[in-house]
Amino acid sequence: MKHKAGKGILLAGIILMAAVQSWAVTNSEERKDAEYIIGSGDVLIISIWKDEALTREVAVLPDGTISFPLIGSVTAADKTVGELKRDIEGRIKRYVPDPVLTVAVKNVNSMFIYVIGRVNNPGRFILNGTVNVLQALAMAGGLTPFADNNGIKIFRSEGGANAILKFRYNDVSKGKHLEQNIMLKRGDVIVVP
Repeated sequence: MKHKAGKGILLAGIILMAAVQSWAVTNSEERKDAEYIIGSGDVLIISIWKDEALTREVAVLPDGTISFPLIGSVTAADKTVGELKRDIEGRIKRYVPDPVLTVAVKNVNSMFIYVIGRVNNPGRFILNGTVNVLQALAMAGGLTPFADNNGIKIFRSEGGANAILKFRYNDVSKGKHLEQNIMLKRGDVIVVP
């Protein structure tokens, strides 16, 4: 009887370890996806501890770069804060031994989506947090009576590739095909014909 109980405890331990490991992998992937990606227009504060001359507030230029003393131009756009920090640390070590570097986003100015076409208030909208297609259409004042409710398209550019995603308003508003009500990303353009 003790032998069977020991096997049961061993099996339970193995299952628990697998569950914890799976949770840790999933949780780290979620954290990685949740990290803010720097974009053109954002304002960053970069400082090196105990060196006032190397403390700067810099804007990410339209080409995605920033300029920092001693190292010149550095690509910041499409990097996380941690990636940019490691990049700057690697470059500045030639001039500052053992730098204690801080990189922070002061102003987020690159998180926009666009809603154009037959909506009551077309334009550019700030993407504060997660916004799905229905929420974006609401931000744009809703559809006009002349809109093609089932011909809506979302244009997305990501990693050098362009995609067109379809959105059927009538279906989604009735609770059908909810997978079309995607979370929007920086730069998405919703076109309502």
